[in-house]
Amino acid sequence: MKIGIMSDSHDNVPMIRRAVERLQKEGAECLIHAGDFVAPFAVREILKFRGAVYGCFGNNDGEKAGIRKLWPEVADPPRMLTLGGRRILLIHDLDSLEAMPDEGRKADVVIFGHTHEPALEPGRKAGSLRVNPGEAGGWLSGKPTVAMLDTDTLQAKILEL
Repeated sequence: MKIGIMSDSHDNVPMIRRAVERLQKEGAECLIHAGDFVAPFAVREILKFRGAVYGCFGNNDGEKAGIRKLWPEVADPPRMLTLGGRRILLIHDLDSLEAMPDEGRKADVVIFGHTHEPALEPGRKAGSLRVNPGEAGGWLSGKPTVAMLDTDTLQAKILEL
């Protein structure tokens, strides 16, 4: 299964549109957002992805009630998903994983954001992966990125927008 991953879009609607379009062109079957969408109008754009959309709140998501009205499935982190036969732990801030070491060891993939810096690195469990897609919004670095995960090969790549 191919999973599109984004984080830290921070209300940048043009970049959200570009991210959704790029991930769909790359063949993403579902989309995961690791938080900091910020407002309901940004979530509307994320939900235009053609397929299932999973997400968790980040530290800058202020209007949670309005976001939940549009997207009842959004959750507070940590969120464990099983997609493509893989256990995927979704959090916003990787530092919060320290408070739940067992969850990190159970996951095949840990998806996080918060730092605005793309990263692909080995996880705590042998053969596992940690993925930070970077910042879809591009506000801090000026280099907006997303990621694509293949659950069959457990390989991921960073895509520039």
